[in-house]
Order: sequence, then structure tokens, then C-alpha cells
Amino acid sequence: MTTTAPSIDRRYDLDWIRVGAFFLLILYHTGMFYVPWEWHVKTPHVVEGLMPFMLLTNPWRLTLLFLVSGAATRFMADKTSVGKLTGARIARLLPPLLFAMFVIVPPQSYYQVVEHMASHPGSGLSVDNFWVRYVTSSGHWCGSDGECLTTPTWNHMWFVAYLLFYTLVLALILLVWRAAGERIQSGAERVLKGVGLFVWPILLLGLLRAMLYAKYGETHALVGDHYVHAVSFSAFLLGFGLAKSEVLRDRLIAVRWPALVLAVAAWAVWSVYVWTYRHDTPVPSPQLKLAMRFVFATDTWCAIVAILGFGAKHLTRGGPALRYLTLGVFPFYLVHQTLIVVMAYHLAKLGLPQALEGTILVAATFAGCFATYEIVRRIPGVRILFGLKGQPAGARASRPPALA
Repeated sequence: MTTTAPSIDRRYDLDWIRVGAFFLLILYHTGMFYVPWEWHVKTPHVVEGLMPFMLLTNPWRLTLLFLVSGAATRFMADKTSVGKLTGARIARLLPPLLFAMFVIVPPQSYYQVVEHMASHPGSGLSVDNFWVRYVTSSGHWCGSDGECLTTPTWNHMWFVAYLLFYTLVLALILLVWRAAGERIQSGAERVLKGVGLFVWPILLLGLLRAMLYAKYGETHALVGDHYVHAVSFSAFLLGFGLAKSEVLRDRLIAVRWPALVLAVAAWAVWSVYVWTYRHDTPVPSPQLKLAMRFVFATDTWCAIVAILGFGAKHLTRGGPALRYLTLGVFPFYLVHQTLIVVMAYHLAKLGLPQALEGTILVAATFAGCFATYEIVRRIPGVRILFGLKGQPAGARASRPPALA
């Protein structure tokens, strides 16, 4: 028997967590400009010391977002038919995805090619008629290693593409099994109790990382991205199941401190491992690699449990700020990476002290996100391209629409 409280029609804690996770994502993508890891554009002066701080959120941030998105979908699904749910999600997610792929994302690819050309003078590449070549897949932007830039692309918008796909899969499940939400919830309540709250998710995540990640990695290409689908769709379904469970909320609150301690410990071990083998020398043993798969899984799950537990305990109120930010984070997400790429590329040419450069980049990105939201939310015809409903800016609902 599940323990759904009839009065629960929104979880303010999950709204706050979603907002916070997206803001952390902006900081994370800013950091991607500076750390040694591959990205669209890179600083001339790599900062290896940032890696442990990047690893603070790397294992769990997107898995948490898929979980929260699944919870939001539960609230929608319980209020409407499967057909209306499907139509609403397509209308909310597909226009921004297409708009981003053909308007917002191209500058990221443009500066990626420009930077490659600057570092490889004899490459023979060009950016003439860039947008036309981008949308027609005729750019032929290939490196000497044979790797080519595939366009059009969704880059950071892969999350929206996957979320749309998972929603459609869930709609098919609900079509043949309308009680899926209650069944998933009751199953989660049975499994995630006692030590099982930690053991079973960590074991699952560790096995997926050991078997699927080791073989397929992460591609974000939708087709063939087996590891990411296994983790992200599982998180999406779990969020769908736990959204209305008082039992799971109480359990998460009860274990929030142990979960935090375990997450910090796992992060420390994972960071030392990544730092030690950051140049692939010496080469870690297969046994150590396998052990680190489960350390990564421990970090992922325990961080999520701690965040959900502390959120359920303390983030229980809504208000104007939450309504504003809940509406705004989708437009923020659409534009933030393009803002970072374009501004970082040009800031790097000014020769500023790196700390000042990074501070300007973060502040300007947030300012650009807020400015974009303030502009687009006032234009009815443009709102839907940024994931907002089409009502005029002056129209206020009693509650913000369900989170993405």
C-alpha cells in the first residue's frame, strides 16, 4: 500500500532543488572552459586545480535533474489524461529543442571551429557561410584525427531531447498501465528501506557503470547511449514514483546526515583517484578501476539522497522568488552555454587576470540569462520557443507550471 497524501499537488522542495541544480550547472559549464577536459572552447591557461571542485557535482547533477523531472511528470500525469500529458510535454519541450539546435547552439559550434582553425593553421577549414553549412550538414569540419563536427547538433540540449524521449516512453507505459505511478511508488517504498535505501541503488549504479559505461561511455547522441539511458531513465522513473510518497520523504529526511557524510567521503576518494591518474600515467589497474566505479556510484546516490533529504526538511515554502525562478530556469538553461562559450572565447583574448576573467564570465552569464528571461517572457509569440507558456507576461497563475 502506498502512502500518497491527497493534499500533495506540488513539492516546493523539488522546485528549489531543480532551480539550484540548474544554477550549479551554469557554474559547472563555466568551469569546463578552464579544466583540462575536452570542451567546445578552452582557456589558453588550463587550471588543473579546479578539477576536484568540478567533481563535487559531476557524478550526480544530471541524474538528480532527471529524478526531479520525473517527479514533476507525476504531478502532471495524475491530473490529466495520457494524451493531454503527451501533448503538453511535446508543446513544452520540442519547440525550444528545435529552436536551440538551429539558433542558439550554432554559435557554440562556430567558435569551436574558429578555435580549432587558430590552433591548426594548416587545417584548411573555413567558417564561410557557417550557418547554412551548419544546418545542411555540409560543413566538413574535420580534424587531422578524422573526428568531424556533426551538425546540426544539440550540445547541452541533449538533456531536453532525452527528457522528451523519456516522457514519450512513460506515456506508452501509462497508456497500457494507468496505475504505473502507484505501482512504481509502492515498489520504491518496499525496496528503499533500511540499509536497502543505500545498498540497492549504489549496487545498481555501480554495476551499470562497470558494465555499460566501461563499454559504451557517454555520447549524448540518443541512439546507442546505453549507459546514460540506463541511469537517467531509472532516475526519471524513480522520481515519478517518489514524488507523492510521504514514506520515502520521511526516510530521506532521516538519513540525510549519513548520506552527506558518505557523499563527501566518496567525493574525496574519487577526486584523489582522478587527480592521481589525470594524465593516464601510471595506468590504474583493472581492480582499482572497478572499485572506483562503485565509489562513483556511492557519490552519485548519497549526494542525491542528502540533497533530497535536506530539501524535504528545510525547503518547504514557495513564494514569489520561487515562482519567478521556476519559470526562469528553462530559458536560463537554453541560453547559458552559448553565453559562456561566446563570452569566454572573447574574454580570453583580453589578457585579464584569470580570477577576474572567471568572475566576469560567471556574472555576465547570469546577467545574460536574467536579461534573456525578462525579454522573452514579455513576447507571447517567442515564449514557447523558450519553454514558457504563451500567456502574456502580465498573466499570473496561482502556481507556476510543473518543472521540466
